Amino acid sequence: MIRLLIVKNDNSKLSELHSYFSQKGYTVDCANNGLTALHLFSSQSYDIIVLDVALQDINGFSLCQSLRNDAHLDTPVILLDINNKIESKLLGFKSGADDYLVKPYHLRELLIRIESILRIIQKQSQLRQLKVGDLEFNLDTLSVTREDKLIKLKPAELKVLQKLMQEFPNVVKKETLENILWGDDLPNRDIFKAHIYLLRKNIDKPFKRKMLKTIHGIGYQLVG
Repeated sequence: MIRLLIVKNDNSKLSELHSYFSQKGYTVDCANNGLTALHLFSSQSYDIIVLDVALQDINGFSLCQSLRNDAHLDTPVILLDINNKIESKLLGFKSGADDYLVKPYHLRELLIRIESILRIIQKQSQLRQLKVGDLEFNLDTLSVTREDKLIKLKPAELKVLQKLMQEFPNVVKKETLENILWGDDLPNRDIFKAHIYLLRKNIDKPFKRKMLKTIHGIGYQLVG
């Protein structure tokens, strides 16, 4: 369920937005002032925020900037503003907004913009999460799991595994993997063999199905 926060000082419009997006399947929280929004930022997690510039207690630009610089949140923000001038739009994006919608607007347009941003985020997230069969590698946290069990790997093993997963189902040449680890300054060949042995020991040996396949004379391949 997508969590949406709407920040707007017009209570009747806020109610309309809450009703509309709730009917579309969103979980919606509302704030009619900046202080309430700041509290919600710090205590709740949201997938996207719709923020009106014209708040009574704090400017929407400042609130967006505070969210980025003080709260250090990267939650997508769509700013709503009556001002259609390029200077205001630039200010909005400089404050950290992801989109800028001029009032008056149609609810359908706001929905389309929200859906567009969420699609982009989903694609970016998929690019940062590698998956082959039941083996998963989160490139942001560098965590590796198989059958939902956490696997601890050393940096060299992580680099090899990342390349194998990115190239799946293709065979990756041994020379390519060596270059990723050491460039042109290759160590003793037994060191590379040791890394492959440890990688296989961690991702294969505790499990019934083997995934790391040696293609003799060529390189290595993951089998899904």
